[in-house]
Amino acid sequence: MPDAYILGIESSCDETSAAVVRSGEQTISNVVLSQFATHRPYGGVVPELASREHLKAIIPVVKTALAEAGRDYETLDAIAVTRGPGLAGALLVGISFAKALAFATGKPLIAVNHLEGHIHAVLLEERQKGNKQVDFPVLALVVSGGHTHLYLARMQGQGWTYQNIGHTRDDAAGEAFDKVAKLLGLGYPGGPVINGLAEHGDPQAVKFTFAQMKHRDRNEKNAVEGDRATRDRAIFDFSFSGIKTAVLRYVETHGMKAAIAERQKELALIAKPTAEQYLALCDRETLDLIASFQYAVVEDLVSKTLAAAREYDARTLFVTGGVAANTYLRARFERAANEEGTPVYFPSRPLSTDNAAMIAAAAYPKFLAGDFAEPELSAEPALQLR
Repeated sequence: MPDAYILGIESSCDETSAAVVRSGEQTISNVVLSQFATHRPYGGVVPELASREHLKAIIPVVKTALAEAGRDYETLDAIAVTRGPGLAGALLVGISFAKALAFATGKPLIAVNHLEGHIHAVLLEERQKGNKQVDFPVLALVVSGGHTHLYLARMQGQGWTYQNIGHTRDDAAGEAFDKVAKLLGLGYPGGPVINGLAEHGDPQAVKFTFAQMKHRDRNEKNAVEGDRATRDRAIFDFSFSGIKTAVLRYVETHGMKAAIAERQKELALIAKPTAEQYLALCDRETLDLIASFQYAVVEDLVSKTLAAAREYDARTLFVTGGVAANTYLRARFERAANEEGTPVYFPSRPLSTDNAAMIAAAAYPKFLAGDFAEPELSAEPALQLR
């Protein structure tokens, strides 16, 4: 099978990225420009600012990716772009540029689901390691700032099919990390900060519990998809808004607000706080609260994912998305999966967060199948994965 060089473009949220990937299994270049500095003063992503930053970055990021790969537009075989889900304005920047580029060069355009990209980030790196054999069905947990989904994935011809067997009914896990970090005066993005501080606290100091989901989600568009036999089996939904509220109540009942305000003031004076500076601004009670919060969220993710793997006879686990970079989550999944005798794979930390290499990798099976985008391609902010 001849090599295919695909240019991937990703702009679904607050990273502008372009990459060149060969045949879905070798990353030639992968350039990511983050907008953290832009959004940090606001404590989260501001959609209008994200779109504006993408407009400024898209051309230089693509040019850099091509230069690092030693390719030009004529030596590409296809162009892939994220169709959704994501922020409408941010998605449109990448899509508009990709459509214009495909039209100007005569290259086929491939539309990619962002969530499928996260799943193929794992596959891409395993193939680069020489591991080209994956046992199906695969159970993929996609866990990030905007998503917490469980997908049962199977091969069908050159492509993959997906059944959603669980999702969050409110906040995504990564969103909960960011909101708790903001609540504790730790700034944005919160996930990496909590990951670094949690190891200094006692994860058993504060007891958090999660509600058990014993009924189906009443929102039909989020219901489990697939045949009747699948719909009649158990679902494994998540909910993280409750633990966020529990942290808030703990802060209020333990008189922590003054210390939080002081921490915010101190951090506002530091352009790029180091791990040591974050640690120096947190007392024992705060560190214990952070560790307990992280422990509860990770245990919920692990227990439900492993239960779903047993229920659906999954042969392989993928854990991917931004939260998959969390050190404790990786260690806990590895230990639990080993006890079950089920192999578990993660992307590297750079490929856990949003990037274009995963988009180009996910586009390769579509390239082989001739599954190209229509001229009317537009953004789909609520795009589902099937």
